[in-house]
Amino acid sequence: MSSSKIIFITGVSSGFGRALAQEAINHGHRVVGTVRSAEAKASFEALAPASAFARLLDVTDFTAIDGVIAEVEAAVGPIDVLVNNAGYGHEGVMEESSLDEMKRQFDVNVFGAVAMIKALLPLMRQRRGGHILNITSMGGFITLPGIAYYCGSKFALEGISETLSQELQPFGIAVTAVAPGSFRTDWAGRSMVRSPRAIADYDPLFNPLRQAREAKNGKQLGDPVKAAQAMLAVIESDSPPTHLLLGSDALGLVRNKLAVLSAEIDAWEHLTRSTDG
Repeated sequence: MSSSKIIFITGVSSGFGRALAQEAINHGHRVVGTVRSAEAKASFEALAPASAFARLLDVTDFTAIDGVIAEVEAAVGPIDVLVNNAGYGHEGVMEESSLDEMKRQFDVNVFGAVAMIKALLPLMRQRRGGHILNITSMGGFITLPGIAYYCGSKFALEGISETLSQELQPFGIAVTAVAPGSFRTDWAGRSMVRSPRAIADYDPLFNPLRQAREAKNGKQLGDPVKAAQAMLAVIESDSPPTHLLLGSDALGLVRNKLAVLSAEIDAWEHLTRSTDG
């Protein structure tokens, strides 16, 4: 096992965040996790009183983040790893989904993650070390009708992560974008926000997708504990990847997307090259 680290994880009440926190504690690490209620705080800290530390924080409360990071560094110790896990899925045909819903999706999935990074980055840079894991999704590579806002947010976080990895490499800070496929979490259940349906033209395309997603919920191939073990292996690695897919479904779908994209680039190469002066 690698040396003990202090790992800060946003959203540890359930899903990937809770599973990763538990595995990290089992491996001898100390975990600081964000929650949004006193009950969730007590539940998390009961996991391991000497190793689990909860802080009340909504990642969209951008003005509170700096203070939480400073307090944790003073009370618990220097944060070695930041895991931006907090997020949710929005489902809805784009024409039927409001701009307010899009703003909320990006506030949580993108701006919240970036705000956490910006609060911690000066400290990691001064220490010339650290690791940032951004939990994205296979929806940051592939798309499906009805989750445009979600995919857009995850595409954004993938691009930010990859760029950030280049900016931080000289300082010994690693960045890994972790893109899970379908896992048995609450993503497609209580955590998903669904826009109401209104336009019948979309019914033949969208209704079967919504029904399939609801039917599959709780029966997905992916095991969150195994995902946590994979993320922990990345955290403990001396040379972590910039991108990591989790799940054979993600692997197959992303490989297919890349093959289709490559074929389309080839098919239109003549027009692409025609614009050179």
